[in-house]
Amino acid sequence: MTREAFAFARDFEAAPPTQLCVEQHYLLCASRGALRLEAHGRWWVLPPARAALIAASEPIEVAIPAPVTTSSVLFDPGFAPEPPAPLTVFDLSPLARALVTECVGWPDAEEPLPPYARSVSGALAAVAWRLAEHPSPVTIPAGRSPELRRALALTDEGLGEGVRFEDVARAVGLVPRSLARRFEDECGMTWSAVLRRMRVLRAIERLAADEATVTTIAHAVGYTSLSAFNAAFRDLTGRTPTQYRATFRP
Repeated sequence: MTREAFAFARDFEAAPPTQLCVEQHYLLCASRGALRLEAHGRWWVLPPARAALIAASEPIEVAIPAPVTTSSVLFDPGFAPEPPAPLTVFDLSPLARALVTECVGWPDAEEPLPPYARSVSGALAAVAWRLAEHPSPVTIPAGRSPELRRALALTDEGLGEGVRFEDVARAVGLVPRSLARRFEDECGMTWSAVLRRMRVLRAIERLAADEATVTTIAHAVGYTSLSAFNAAFRDLTGRTPTQYRATFRP
């Protein structure tokens, strides 16, 4: 008999993007640090208090910008239903976090779960699947064409250095008007909107990685005005940076 669920916690050092694909439905959480996930032409940041629900056999790309600690629960497809989407990133409720902690505390084994563990795993699946119906809106399109993907990479690399659209266009061999059309066609938003999202996502990574002050993080991601940074962060996440960081802690 296949085990209904497996759970484990692991530490990982910083690592470049690599593909992840498993045969079980995968609930992935970061308890320290943050992960970057990419699939279906979009990418997400996964800090503490957030989770990613990945459908069985669904390939995604995972990058580790800085050391992380993860907690994972794998559900056999015969035990848990198909997730509402191939990949969903969402906020964990206090109940879901408590259930993940309870599951991770069990020893790894091949035999079926005892009744109590099976009940807790089923409860976690029910709660996580329900939460996955309300995904995080803070994502960034990954782009399709080589020029647009290169432009996104250059923008990401230059966040703290006052990156300019004209310089990005020149670096990828396009005139600004042509690159602007690429952003509208492939991302559904302007370069400025993508830049704002990238800055917020990089700030989330920094908030999760260390105890740097909000002012330090604002400057590191390219903001000279703390009020402008707070406004952009709240607009995308619904919280201030300080409030968002507080959700990382139990």
